[in-house]
Amino acid sequence: MNEKARITVLLVDDHAVVREGYRRLLEMSAEIDVVGETGNSAEAYKLAYALKPAVVVMDISLPDVSGIETARRMLAREPALRILMFSMHEEAIFAERALQAGAAGYVTKASAPEILVDAVRAVANGEVFLSRDIAQTLALKKMSNDDDALKALSRREFEVMRLLVGGDTLDAIAEKLRLSYKTVANHQSAIRQKTGAQSAIDLLRIAQRYGVVPAETADPVDTRDTDHR
Repeated sequence: MNEKARITVLLVDDHAVVREGYRRLLEMSAEIDVVGETGNSAEAYKLAYALKPAVVVMDISLPDVSGIETARRMLAREPALRILMFSMHEEAIFAERALQAGAAGYVTKASAPEILVDAVRAVANGEVFLSRDIAQTLALKKMSNDDDALKALSRREFEVMRLLVGGDTLDAIAEKLRLSYKTVANHQSAIRQKTGAQSAIDLLRIAQRYGVVPAETADPVDTRDTDHR
């Protein structure tokens, strides 16, 4: 095959064993080359600029900021970059937020292995690709006109909420998102107002209800008790 027709891929997932599996799967296809891999968003951002892959295959759950926020940052610097989200999250809210951030596709890890290969080809070819399960979930949500509690959140507020319910303090969130403490605190107030949450526990339960965090996630400490300025 002509070298120019090859599809270069950057893998971003925080589990090395999982990345190895993806690499082997993708490179079984003669036209796909995995040119880099990493397990965190900071390194992914650097590699995307240095390697300029045709497609970035990225998980949402990363140890620093989410894949959604990472996609936004990558595309702000490299607008032509094609990003495919490959995530365990099957809830519509994650696919919606990923697409809003500029991702060109969303495939759940519950999909058959060959779906990932098809998705990489489609996204590299300029198409938008959704795995069948997430496409169905989005369609059903649209038909039901479900006005969930998270719909009113801005992109930044959604990311702050995700980190809050994950147990991060306001200081930690400010550092991860490169924001001031005051800005993060204001986002927290807006999140509670828009969702109706009166406490960190209320916010966690809302996040669990909509699949932002697993239902078994432990209750976080209320940031009002841990962050004082």
